Amino acid sequence: MSRAWVKSASGSTPPPRVQRSSRLKCGSATGFSSVMYASTPAAPACSCVFLRGLVEPVERAQWEMLDAPAGERQDPAGADVVALMLEILRTGRIRGHFAGLPLLDPAGGAAYVMLKQDRLEEILAGRAAATGVRIQQGQAVTDVAQDASSVTATLVGGQVVRGAYLVGCDGGRSVVRKRAGFAFDGTPPTMTGRTAVAELADPSLVTSSLRGPGGLVNLSLVPGEIATIEFDGGPEDRDAPVTAAELQESLRRVTGLDVVVERLETGIRYSDNARHVETYRMGRVLLAGDAAHVHSPIGGQGLNLGLQDAFNLGWRLGLVARGLAPESLLDGYTAERHPVAARVLRNARAQVALMRPGAQVDALREVLGEVIGLPEAWRHFAGMMDGTAIDYAPGAAQPLAGRFVPDLRLAGAAGVAELMRDGHGLLIGLAKPGEGGGAMPGGGAGGLEEVLAGYRDRVRPAWAEGGSGLGGASALLVRPDGYAAWAGEPGEAAGALATWFGPPARTAA
Repeated sequence: MSRAWVKSASGSTPPPRVQRSSRLKCGSATGFSSVMYASTPAAPACSCVFLRGLVEPVERAQWEMLDAPAGERQDPAGADVVALMLEILRTGRIRGHFAGLPLLDPAGGAAYVMLKQDRLEEILAGRAAATGVRIQQGQAVTDVAQDASSVTATLVGGQVVRGAYLVGCDGGRSVVRKRAGFAFDGTPPTMTGRTAVAELADPSLVTSSLRGPGGLVNLSLVPGEIATIEFDGGPEDRDAPVTAAELQESLRRVTGLDVVVERLETGIRYSDNARHVETYRMGRVLLAGDAAHVHSPIGGQGLNLGLQDAFNLGWRLGLVARGLAPESLLDGYTAERHPVAARVLRNARAQVALMRPGAQVDALREVLGEVIGLPEAWRHFAGMMDGTAIDYAPGAAQPLAGRFVPDLRLAGAAGVAELMRDGHGLLIGLAKPGEGGGAMPGGGAGGLEEVLAGYRDRVRPAWAEGGSGLGGASALLVRPDGYAAWAGEPGEAAGALATWFGPPARTAA
């Protein structure tokens, strides 16, 4: 499957090239994708799906998937790890896991969404179509070329698409990455994962287990979907069709039981191959998602990582391609996202090590489980796994700078997320008591209201209620991806706006 996003100089978005695969996709070791869009009061409360108004359709899709098969599961629910996961999910206690060690929210305030990746893609495609994006299927990219002023992508049928920029979102085997010449170094695989839709002769024989004698087995939340992981040095041939006999032998090795697979509908293989590009941009070609980084699916971090890549790049590229900001704004994409992915690759390797069978690893898991039970350690691991600990401006004088903006109380009915649904930034000032949505503090000469006059096409004004919530600053500039670009005093706002959103537009005298 090959996907690419070509951004034209005019600012319009020619169609991403999408080729649909089978219904089975692996977004994590369980075959699911997960999204953390809200969390405990101490952590950020917005995320990309929240900011674009997609929480309701995503949640609805999750519970349609989980509620329908509740009475159809093949394994004894009380003994199954997945059944426990369902209960925790419903009560808002889950913040993810680290190598299968649960990260439970003691306050029960987490909102963790789990659904099939192809269903999430349908929701995102619907959102794209609603904004005017055309998606063409079956148009794989076969070659990429660029010059000083443009980039071209050759499609499988010979058609050539030209634009000012091209973004390769075409997965771990990215043609865009290879043809553009990005280095992709890393570590080779040490495990083989298999996920399949299959029927067992005796479904009650197999239950989900992270610590089987030969690896792990997981019965999915969707009836009939089974996953195994063996630590055997990686698959010899990832592309050969998975057979019923192969899955049966894998189940027998992992469980130590005489499992019989009667029928296999479809299956895939995966590994813990971990690789990462050195830069996310070479001239007019950029990479996002698995095209830029691959790692073990254990921990389910890949989806959030790719979505945040897209959000970090999208607003930058939109401003640059429309001529509203200088090309140097794109440099911040690699600077911010490369360290985040490097951290994910590091903890993904650590999780694979913690999943290996053996008494020594069992002991290590017990010790680490005790550590994770400590409040500070739990917060560290939870923030690392769900991405809420990301800080794009470490050491900044203002605590909110570089961090995901909390869902601040704003004057009027709208909140932060509602005001950002169409991709604008926000300039938030402190409302004086009784003024509500009146003029921004510092209005007049040099004030925020005057400074924002040349940015109304890119940034909206807002007012924080109660004179608090800005971390001690008097103004806060929020990027379209929900992160605080700057926090400070009104007199500094003009420079911050120019840095993050380009020069102001000319306004009528």
